[in-house]
Amino acid sequence: MLLRSFGYAIAGAAHILRTQGNARVELVIGFLAVVAGLWLGLDPVAWAVLALTITLVVCLEWVNTSIELAVTLASPQTNPVAKAAKDVSAAAVMASALGAVVVGLFLFGPRLVARLLGP
Repeated sequence: MLLRSFGYAIAGAAHILRTQGNARVELVIGFLAVVAGLWLGLDPVAWAVLALTITLVVCLEWVNTSIELAVTLASPQTNPVAKAAKDVSAAAVMASALGAVVVGLFLFGPRLVARLLGP
């Protein structure tokens, strides 16, 4: 039963990566943030913040896709309420992405300046 659940989760992740360009972009940016963290020598607390931030953005993108699919299935015709549901879930992803930029500025900004300009 547990293995079957993992199989469903992997199938869901594969679907997202195959069909959602934004999800692929977010994963690439997350990977680049990890590379930058390695280069800048993040401390354990900064790594935790970075990991949570990346996870939040990726998970919200995946939830957004789920909501969009379910709403489209339930309301295939144009409907203002269905549009609002999709727009609100997209706004949640945008808010998390903007928050991730702020987190990135706090995590990387001082370290990047120190690395590039010296002590």
